[in-house]
Amino acid sequence: MPEPQSSQPLVHRETRDTVAVLRLDDPERRNVLSPRMVRDLVDAVERCERDEAVSAIVLTGAGPAFCAGAELDNLLAAAEGEEHRLREVYAGFLAVAACRLPTIAAVNGPAVGAGFNLALACDIRLAAEEALFDCRFARLGLHPGGGHTWMLTRAVGHQRAAAMLLLSQPLKGAEAADTGLALRCVPGTDLVEEAVALGARAASTDPALLRTIKQTLLESGAEPDVTRVIDTEFERQVRSLHQPAFKEAMRRARGRR
Repeated sequence: MPEPQSSQPLVHRETRDTVAVLRLDDPERRNVLSPRMVRDLVDAVERCERDEAVSAIVLTGAGPAFCAGAELDNLLAAAEGEEHRLREVYAGFLAVAACRLPTIAAVNGPAVGAGFNLALACDIRLAAEEALFDCRFARLGLHPGGGHTWMLTRAVGHQRAAAMLLLSQPLKGAEAADTGLALRCVPGTDLVEEAVALGARAASTDPALLRTIKQTLLESGAEPDVTRVIDTEFERQVRSLHQPAFKEAMRRARGRR
């Protein structure tokens, strides 16, 4: 199916107080990561980061799918020697992974291949009962890409990742919650509202501190030496002691005594 030529963006933003809801909006093509979708997603994430009124991002899909993965034309072009087309697909979920704001994937339906990467790139995942997390790479004769093996193993552990990648075993919404891939599974009708309510909690924390904690979380997950993690946390904790947010919290605490 050809890529739609409408001038309307394929990522629709709705602002709910301090939370930006980004909705992949190409339901007829199951929100596939086409070049236009990727460009619009990168642009939407960057705009949210520049908006001081936004404290968190919720990412979801229009229609029955969350994201069906890479566009077939990109894969075929890469097979013909245009390997850079794979990097173009990566750009969308890597922008989400690099986002300094807290990110929540509200997975409303199938998240397949690179679309699964998009969900994994978020800090937190909420799954609708209709959600389906499906690697699908091996069934296409394709090796996983874009950091999929690393992100998936961090999320579910080696054994579950092996079952999903080597044996093509997908996870439904409730199963994803049971394994820790999703924070919880909720009815589809409540999914976005639950995600927005969760994201709204970020507004009560100093934005600079949130960014630093998120950076430390990411670094700690890749750091095999706990002593280096402790040193990093010590340096950043000391720095936070001298910030206005900590001083204000202490002032309020003393006032309650």
